[in-house]
Amino acid sequence: MIIIPAIDIINGECVRLYQGKEEEKTVFSPSPVQVAKKWKEQGARLIHVVDLDGAFSGTPQNLSTILHIIQEVGIAIELGGGIRTSVMAKKLLTSGVNSVILGTIAFMEPQAVKSLCQKFPNRISIGIDVKDGKIAIRGWKDTIDSTALEFCQQLDDWGVRNIIFTDIKTDGTLKGPNIEAVKRLLQKVNLPVIASGGISNMEDLAQLAKLEPLGLEGVIIGKALYTKDIDLQQAIDLYQSNNDTE
Repeated sequence: MIIIPAIDIINGECVRLYQGKEEEKTVFSPSPVQVAKKWKEQGARLIHVVDLDGAFSGTPQNLSTILHIIQEVGIAIELGGGIRTSVMAKKLLTSGVNSVILGTIAFMEPQAVKSLCQKFPNRISIGIDVKDGKIAIRGWKDTIDSTALEFCQQLDDWGVRNIIFTDIKTDGTLKGPNIEAVKRLLQKVNLPVIASGGISNMEDLAQLAKLEPLGLEGVIIGKALYTKDIDLQQAIDLYQSNNDTE
């Protein structure tokens, strides 16, 4: 499975939030570029970048920092956070971003997202962020009636790259991922799934690796890398096959 380090950005700084709460922020580095270089040096081939200012405001706010990562580090990134129009998605995909993660727009304007998938094959991921079984949108501030399973079962013919599944209650907590929720999703959908939220140690990775036969494509690790509970290079050596690609 692909081991994907996360970089969350607020005001140009590398931060982590607790359960996605804007007021519960910890700054880990003033330079996301330097963090990206570190993750690349430790073997990462893909970095998960989230523009949190964009997620909260509705449009990306840290594009200069993100483009700086691409230009300076030379690593593939998947980008989410406030990408809520087709115009913005196209701008990012033609500016060097490897793939974009679409959440809110996928639920509000599904036809627009289907068109993007056709125009940019294998470069559109759908972010499924779940709170108490419901899908959260608009920077996790609102929820919609559709459950994650119901919505994901509609995605088979869209042409999406994968599903990025985040359990909000575990995100940034270091209390372990919601493995049962990931397993249920994998059993019901035919698309590759990336798991995110709560991964706290190597044992969590060992448990998630057992889901690879069901279609788990990779995992996103955030806070545990910054607190050094997980060593990225070790995780990649143990769990990422040489055949895994970004």
